[in-house]
Amino acid sequence: MINFPYVLPRLIRHFLPEQVTRLLLLRSLIIRPGLETRAPEEAAARYLLDLQSFDTSIEGRHILVFGYGGRFHLACQLLKLGADHVTLCEYTAKPDESANKSLLPEFDKYLVRQQGKTSPRSDWITLLEGDIREMASHREVKKVDIVLSTSVFEHLVDPKSILDSLCHLTKPGGSHLHYIDLRDHFFKFPFEMLTYPEKIWNKWLNPTSHLNRWRLPAYTQIFQTAFQKIDIHIFERDIFAWEKTANRVLPEFKTGDKQVDAVTQIRVYALKSNDVVDQ
Repeated sequence: MINFPYVLPRLIRHFLPEQVTRLLLLRSLIIRPGLETRAPEEAAARYLLDLQSFDTSIEGRHILVFGYGGRFHLACQLLKLGADHVTLCEYTAKPDESANKSLLPEFDKYLVRQQGKTSPRSDWITLLEGDIREMASHREVKKVDIVLSTSVFEHLVDPKSILDSLCHLTKPGGSHLHYIDLRDHFFKFPFEMLTYPEKIWNKWLNPTSHLNRWRLPAYTQIFQTAFQKIDIHIFERDIFAWEKTANRVLPEFKTGDKQVDAVTQIRVYALKSNDVVDQ
């Protein structure tokens, strides 16, 4: 039986032009932006608090924010809190001039207004625009101490290769902190996307932002392979929604343990060995 309350909005979202999607996202219309976009001070404070719980400080460190969304506010907050330099990495989103202009004059130490646009001061902020898998091998791209992301990994087409590239850009002894949302982003139906075969999902229902539908075991495996030490904290499970949907979920998305299968949000902290020497 077709779940029309789910399928119809998903069809619209799939075929909605990306320019329109981006506009709705930045203006918080219909599509809700992530924490780093809507509340950068809160996002920075959360990063700081969780890193501190692992005895990791941002003081004097070079931080890479993976998938920064086009707004410079988070970078400014991290610098204000003690970071030495912030690299902002983004594949699709362009700088949001309207939002970035509003950061002046408060953050004129880190940003400058020139030739009609707001730009980062290179002493403090570096922009990387493009595919991290290609940029990671460039000698001019500096290695970093800490890599951060929020609600980015679930949108990646190739999480493993991208994580390998991010790991390559991380100094020995460096760390990662990633918040990953495993839900269908039509949040009313958190596991509905797992009920459709790959061909149907990709052709008709997958949003333009892409949801890779990876589950907890898959993320656990790639982080365990890439890092010496990992800590995966489960923020949330939705047992009730899982039990309502489980009989329709495809076998490849099930482990048989609902405590694993019903996980919806995780935090991953990963530590790179001091002994690793990247080629």
